[in-house]
Amino acid sequence: MASAEKARKSVYLANPYGFSAQQRELLLPPLIEAVAAMGLDVWEPFARSGGKIDRTKPGWAYDVGQLCYQDVREADAIFAVVNGVPPDEGVMIEMGMAIALGKPTFLFRDDFRSVADTEEYPLNLMLFTGMPQAEWELHYYRSVEEIGAAEKALARWARG
Repeated sequence: MASAEKARKSVYLANPYGFSAQQRELLLPPLIEAVAAMGLDVWEPFARSGGKIDRTKPGWAYDVGQLCYQDVREADAIFAVVNGVPPDEGVMIEMGMAIALGKPTFLFRDDFRSVADTEEYPLNLMLFTGMPQAEWELHYYRSVEEIGAAEKALARWARG
């Protein structure tokens, strides 16, 4: 009997880029490609909800929220784009859900502006509660090129 092929790990890519055609076309593809290059299934919320939600029907916004919550629950981890001052509110809620669910969390910020509460962390300190205290930097990415770095946490998690 042949052994079943191991399912690929899934990563929910929390991001605000789907709201803008330019960001969706220019910024999302390199992120998706970098994460997928590690053998991971990338769950991009705008793409996943696109064909499932009819925005002409009442209640569509509630349905979007429920679909995103379901995906965060079912994904194996979350990789969140936290650019902006402050970062996108929806992304922050998705991060909170993932942290509460005990999901591995990874942050991407190539925005040089400061949004720190402390000198220790580059963002609101609550975003780091889902990461190990001693090596949180390994879960934090400052460029698309850094995403595939073998020594960083996402690559180590992807390898199992």
